[in-house]
Amino acid sequence: MGTYKLDVETPIGVLEIIGTEQVVQSILFVERESKRSMEQDVPNVLRQCRDELIAYFRGERMTFTFPTEQIGTTFQHDVWDALQTIPYAETASYRELAERVKRPTAVRAVGATNGRNKLSIVVPCHRVIGSTGKLTGYAGGLWRKEWLLQHEKQVAHQPQ
Repeated sequence: MGTYKLDVETPIGVLEIIGTEQVVQSILFVERESKRSMEQDVPNVLRQCRDELIAYFRGERMTFTFPTEQIGTTFQHDVWDALQTIPYAETASYRELAERVKRPTAVRAVGATNGRNKLSIVVPCHRVIGSTGKLTGYAGGLWRKEWLLQHEKQVAHQPQ
């Protein structure tokens, strides 16, 4: 089973999508120009991911439906699952996340797991902030985290 890549250009840089014919395994910002892929060489799941991300950045989508897969420990999966319970346009602290996974003293481990998330935006690690409300840590850069949070707030407050 092969691995495939597809880039998507966003308002805040290039996202590289990596996956198999069945699942998306990674969506990460890369500091380079977008590489063109031959459409016929890319599995449908990666094209669906790209299309849903484009819709997210247009303010037309708040959730994602394509299949994903992350490899990690039970604790890591618990944290990644908890991240997906943070509502669109809202935030939670690392401490709140630790409490959600019933490990209130594991704040640092939650932070480390948050940093190992390979499914940016889809598993919304950008919605996790410090206990003081300050933006902290984001693999894509704090400026992107701030942009994503502002984007979601603007979309959430638009009249439907």
